[in-house]
Amino acid sequence: MAYQEKTLFSLVVVGVLLLCWGVIVVESGIGVNWGTISLHKMSPVTVVDLLKENKIQKVKLFDADADVMKGLMGSGLEVMVGIPNDMLAILGSSTAAADLWVSQNVSRYMVKGGVDIKYVAVGNEPFLTSYAGQYQSYVVPAMTNLQQSLAKANLAKNVKLVVPCNADAYESSLPSQGAFRPELTSIITQMVSLLNANGSPFVVNIYPFLSLYGNSDFPQDYAFFEGTTHAVTDGPNVYYNAFDGNLDTLIAALAKIGYGQMPIVIGEVGWPTDGAFGANLTAARVFNQGLVNHVLSNKGTP
Repeated sequence: MAYQEKTLFSLVVVGVLLLCWGVIVVESGIGVNWGTISLHKMSPVTVVDLLKENKIQKVKLFDADADVMKGLMGSGLEVMVGIPNDMLAILGSSTAAADLWVSQNVSRYMVKGGVDIKYVAVGNEPFLTSYAGQYQSYVVPAMTNLQQSLAKANLAKNVKLVVPCNADAYESSLPSQGAFRPELTSIITQMVSLLNANGSPFVVNIYPFLSLYGNSDFPQDYAFFEGTTHAVTDGPNVYYNAFDGNLDTLIAALAKIGYGQMPIVIGEVGWPTDGAFGANLTAARVFNQGLVNHVLSNKGTP
């Protein structure tokens, strides 16, 4: 089960936080994902006003919708624009297509009084298990061409390419044993090498809710941040919530391919309010507030 598009304020909370082996190396902050698939769409101007009223300073998009981008003009919000997975093949095979995409979706908005684009997301969870490898071979070529296009547009220093990954890209029984799925190791090593060379972070989407949803034996209190009777002991480290355990599993996986000090951004994390067992407003409120408090505490992971 994976959420490919999030409506604003549905799975709302994204911790935009850079950590380095459990040590926060820059300030932490909270942003939201802004999806455009919704039964009750609000105008982009209204959404931007809501974000600013709630002191949200970062927003992640799943595309570069023209109306949304116009609404973000002059807002001062830090923005991640997205490229859908079905565009990766053409962007990876054509430098002209990459140049055109950057021109139409990045350069045109990065003007005085424009949009503060910080990141371009190359695909959305392209390594997801349910895709059965459909997109994974296109990721590195698309990144390569887009990086060249950003350089041609003199934007490479200000705009960083990232690849939001689902947490199913890595696995282990304990955080310290984290490793990328064997069939992904080579491609992800190439991808991370490119990210590292260009000063980009590793972006990951972590949903403790999906662990609970997919496993009836998963201890519910471990999915939240209020303490648990099912703590996980891993050598000298003790984990009291699934978020920290998942994040340190990723750090261990990155260390195994030589990038243990890679900065990490949490691209998506949250709790649904409807649609599945355990999805309700009360649980979402408890999880999201617990996450906010956890992020802003600047304690990092074990």
